Amino acid sequence: MVYGYCRISTPKQNIERQVRNIVAAFPEAKIVCEVYTGTKFQNRKEFEKLLKRLKPGDTLVFDSVSRMSRNAEEGVEMYFKLVDMGIMLVFIKERYIDSEVYLSSLKDKIELQGTDEDEIFKGLNNYFRKLAIKQIQIAFDQSEKEVMDLRQRTKEGLVTAKLNGKQIGNVKGSKFNTKKSIESKKQIQKLSRDFQGSNTDREVIAILGISKNSFYKYKKELLEEKAR
Repeated sequence: MVYGYCRISTPKQNIERQVRNIVAAFPEAKIVCEVYTGTKFQNRKEFEKLLKRLKPGDTLVFDSVSRMSRNAEEGVEMYFKLVDMGIMLVFIKERYIDSEVYLSSLKDKIELQGTDEDEIFKGLNNYFRKLAIKQIQIAFDQSEKEVMDLRQRTKEGLVTAKLNGKQIGNVKGSKFNTKKSIESKKQIQKLSRDFQGSNTDREVIAILGISKNSFYKYKKELLEEKAR
């Protein structure tokens, strides 16, 4: 059997690209999709189910190494666990670490001759095996680094937003408050008859010169804050 495993972090992301890439290379692949946020294998229910179905000789295809794991240590451990099970691994974007490539590096070892040079040959064979393992490790390290870089960029983006007059609200839904929205809310509270004023919604919109969408958005947030 050939299986394709596709994973996205949130339902808002599009998984079709991964599916398309796998099916293009392996039209017969049975696709397994999962939505999971995190770098650990734990609680990846669809992946756990797939592991139980895999049998020696099966092929497991990923669009990229990051779809298998973004935790380097666990990724390498799972890679060799599957290889030891007799599962062939394929990574569409990193074919150089396909299990076939790794296994061929072991198969193509230098045959010992029963001579004094055997010690040299043993050293070379061990070197090529370690080199193959190192390539696999580097691929998973890079996958983990991408996660760390993304988190750092997100953190820096939030700092920049604050410096530009934006701040993260504590209201459910992670709302952003700008200087303009803060001032508009103050005026709505002052003018609207739903708060401290005596004006209708239409009158407040006209006085402030803001769009209906913005007004009702601000008003809704104010009412939610008032209800808490």
